[in-house]
Amino acid sequence: MNKTNNQVQITNEGLKALKRELEGLVSDKRPKLVERLSNARSQGDLAENSDYQNARDELEFLDGRIEELEQVIKNAQVIAVSRGDGVAVGTKVRVKVNGKEFPFEIVGEWEADPAEKKISHTSPLGSALIGRKVGEKVEVDAPAGKVTYEVINIE
Repeated sequence: MNKTNNQVQITNEGLKALKRELEGLVSDKRPKLVERLSNARSQGDLAENSDYQNARDELEFLDGRIEELEQVIKNAQVIAVSRGDGVAVGTKVRVKVNGKEFPFEIVGEWEADPAEKKISHTSPLGSALIGRKVGEKVEVDAPAGKVTYEVINIE
C-alpha cells in the first residue's frame, strides 16, 4: 500500500488513531529500543551479539513504520460524512445476505479491520457499496461465487 505521494482518505477517528500510534512509537517505543541497542553495543563483539543484531533490526523496522505513519498523516484527507448521499467513507451500513444482517463501517484503507467490521472503501464489498442507498442490491465476487448484498440501513 504505497500511498506516500497520494491523498489518503481517512475518517477523523482513524487519523486520531494513527497520530496516537505515531506518538507512542516516537516518544516511548523508539527511545527504549535505542537504549536497548546502546546496552547491547556495550557488551563487546557486535558480530556475535544477537541482542545487538535483533535490536538494530527492530529499530530499522520501527523507523520504517514511523516514516510510513508520518507520510500517511501528512497526506491524510479527512472525509466528512455527508448524510443522505448513500453509503460513503465514514458511514455505517447494515446489509442483508442470505437472510442474515451484518453491520459494516466503511473506512479508509489505513483503518480497515475486518475483525471489527471496518471495511475499506477500496475493498470489493466497500467499493460496491459506495454510493448505494437503502433498498439497493449489489453483487460482489467472492471466492465462493457471486454474493448479493442488500442495503438495509445507513447511519
